[in-house]
Amino acid sequence: MRDNVIENVQKYKVGIYIRLSKEDYEKPQGSESESVQNQRNLLIQYIKQNHLYLVDEYVDDGVSGTSFDRPEFKRLINDIELKRVNMVITKDMSRLGRDYIGT
Repeated sequence: MRDNVIENVQKYKVGIYIRLSKEDYEKPQGSESESVQNQRNLLIQYIKQNHLYLVDEYVDDGVSGTSFDRPEFKRLINDIELKRVNMVITKDMSRLGRDYIGT
């Protein structure tokens, strides 16, 4: 069974995507929202429990999910195209985007 864990580490290069719309939560200017921290903690815990390899995190804090024109989302897509990341983990599908068909 341990061999499967090692295989997973080598096979999956994980990027975590975290997003919180400015409409969802008010936060002080220049600080990270509590929800972003909570999403990060949840995703890191999942990665550790499943012995996955975290490559990078992509955080769009205060950005609406109604458009895919988000800086960190674009960086994530670029890293996928460059094969730097081959698995994306997010808290739920609404973090990727509000347009479920587009998502």
